[in-house]
Amino acid sequence: MNHLFSPLQIKSLTFKNRVVVSPMCQYSSTDGFANDWHLVHLGSRAVGGAALVIAEATAVNPEGRITPYDLGIWKDEHIEFLQRITSFIHQQGSVAGIQLAHAGRKASRNAPWMGSQLLSPDEGGWENIMAPSPIPVSEDLPAPVELTLDQIRQVVADFKAAASRALTAGFKVIEIHGAHGYLLHEFVSPLTNQRTDEYGGSFENRTRFIREVVQAVQEVWPSDLPLFVRLSATDWVPDENSWKLEDSITLASQLKDLGVDLIDCSSGGNVPVQQIKPGPGYQTPFAQAIREQAGILTGAVGLITSSLQADHIIRTGQADTVIIAREFLRDPYFPLTAASELHQPITWPVQYERAKPR
Repeated sequence: MNHLFSPLQIKSLTFKNRVVVSPMCQYSSTDGFANDWHLVHLGSRAVGGAALVIAEATAVNPEGRITPYDLGIWKDEHIEFLQRITSFIHQQGSVAGIQLAHAGRKASRNAPWMGSQLLSPDEGGWENIMAPSPIPVSEDLPAPVELTLDQIRQVVADFKAAASRALTAGFKVIEIHGAHGYLLHEFVSPLTNQRTDEYGGSFENRTRFIREVVQAVQEVWPSDLPLFVRLSATDWVPDENSWKLEDSITLASQLKDLGVDLIDCSSGGNVPVQQIKPGPGYQTPFAQAIREQAGILTGAVGLITSSLQADHIIRTGQADTVIIAREFLRDPYFPLTAASELHQPITWPVQYERAKPR
């Protein structure tokens, strides 16, 4: 029986346990560049024993940032400092991953602690906010610009180029962000995609963009390194024209056939009328359903806060990994703590050995 500290083999990589640091936006970059904050933030979680540390949503082009302070990987100059981060993570026995993202209609906002309001170009934002259809996030905001076919092809190319840079930067896992109401999620959901061309209408058309992104990334990403996709398993909207769990299961099966190794199973974030009732492990059933019905590895996310809860998810086969965010903000050394509580062996950094429970 697998448990939280069982190793996990995916392609050529062996992850030392099932604990993953979720991508968490830090809004601490200038012009997309990583800096000492990212080194310490990500590096400390590797020191803390996580098997995989995934860098935050990293924009594949400048217009794809949520805020002007997002991490980016749209130019070669971004690579050098990212190499410093990946090297440190790997020195700790962890694996460095990166989430590639485009914010779509949720772009050009201020940082959360500065209000999250839409920014004009004069305020540091940008002119054209792109989306599958000209549907605003809310009634008080302007409509985004509908992507042309040429612009869709350019975004696909941007994901491909970003994946190539990620490989040069030393990352060993890529996660494509297809959740939380950002561009790829906007395309798959009928609530935000009202196109009438080959990228709208039917399920196959609405999911064409994300499949093209996966295929483009695969052209430059080594076949022996893992590729993940984060999906919002449901829009949380009781409307037959919303994105539902059964849609995610079908898409996950298709992505598996394209070479995707694991689905990071989140939910929501697409429309303000969503009806979410969060609670401990509230998204774990999505991971279990996709794992069982699509036959693909999954990661469970969402209010996973204790070692017993995380271990239970793995032991009962609900998911193959637990992908943890806020608890890692509270405790960068969560795996060390969890191993002690679960009486499982774990390697401590030699610099910290004196504090290891006996």
